[in-house]
Amino acid sequence: MSRYCVIMAGGVGSRFWPMSRQHHPKQFIDILGTGETLLQSTFRRSQLLFDTENILVVTNEDYVHLVKEQLPGLPHSNILSEPSRKNTAPCIAYAAYKIRKRSGEAVMFVAPSDHLIMREEEFRRVLDNGLNYVAENDSLLTLGIKPSRPDTGYGYIQFAADKTADEISKVKTFTEKPSAELAQQFIQSGEFLWNSGMFLWKVSSFLKAFERYMPEENTLFAEQAEAFDTPDEEKAVQIIYGEARNISIDYGIMEKADNVKVLIADFGWSDLGTWGSLFEQIKIGKETNAVVGNNVLSYDSSDNIVHMPKDKLVVIQGLQGFIVAESDNVLLICRMQDEQRIKNLVNEVRIEKGDQFL
Repeated sequence: MSRYCVIMAGGVGSRFWPMSRQHHPKQFIDILGTGETLLQSTFRRSQLLFDTENILVVTNEDYVHLVKEQLPGLPHSNILSEPSRKNTAPCIAYAAYKIRKRSGEAVMFVAPSDHLIMREEEFRRVLDNGLNYVAENDSLLTLGIKPSRPDTGYGYIQFAADKTADEISKVKTFTEKPSAELAQQFIQSGEFLWNSGMFLWKVSSFLKAFERYMPEENTLFAEQAEAFDTPDEEKAVQIIYGEARNISIDYGIMEKADNVKVLIADFGWSDLGTWGSLFEQIKIGKETNAVVGNNVLSYDSSDNIVHMPKDKLVVIQGLQGFIVAESDNVLLICRMQDEQRIKNLVNEVRIEKGDQFL
């Protein structure tokens, strides 16, 4: 059975503002200073298990040129352009219908473009196990990560104690970002995993669930499916996205379906969703500051993350637990403990100053 990989690369990443901007969001940035953008590392990692011609990237139409620039080896027909942001359910359905037309029956792996995975060989082993499982079973399989701390920035998956297969269990509940107290209870129970937002299934299994739980959206796609991989595809997608709901795959299908399983994994994963998560990944230097930039000097400062252009001299003194980040025409100075407010600050900037700083 053929294997396909779907990389979702259409988000804005507003929690990483000002580094992540509307015209150039975080998946297209070398966020860790490694010489490779997050999209490029995701694509390279996908090539461990998938042929390049079987890797699809779904992105917003505004970012198609960035995908082409950063992934020159990816066929243009494998870049799926969304005319508007409608969340993950329509995004995945678009890819599934396109794969079905190309290959008939196939298995597909769905992954965000902006995650960090440190242990790539273990990732490859786990993914191969999952692909083999869904090829033989009518299951919707999600990857759950063994939690290392009670993080309130992640969703959680509660799994059944008895395993249906090696490393695979039935999902009992999904919980969105919990309070600190509830997250602590989750960790202590030993029954919960972080929700990675990565999925595996047969195309037929997904489309059966899509038809059952999202019938209106399924009808939209089914009526236009023959246009995929033809000159009429752009027009067809405009029609679909003009009427489809803005809804996540979790709300639309995963929390409702009765054949959802979780593959328990531990391969050094982070979704790099916040400045705090980036702080944990960047090498900690002098006085326990995490620094990206060649000319940053710190004095009597600790537990800060400083992300600056390479040619900018920055001197910080007496700061503890702050985010200091500059990109283009914006400088952000924010307490690390208040990083969840950054998304709200972005909305305030839009109201007060318009979109020029976003």
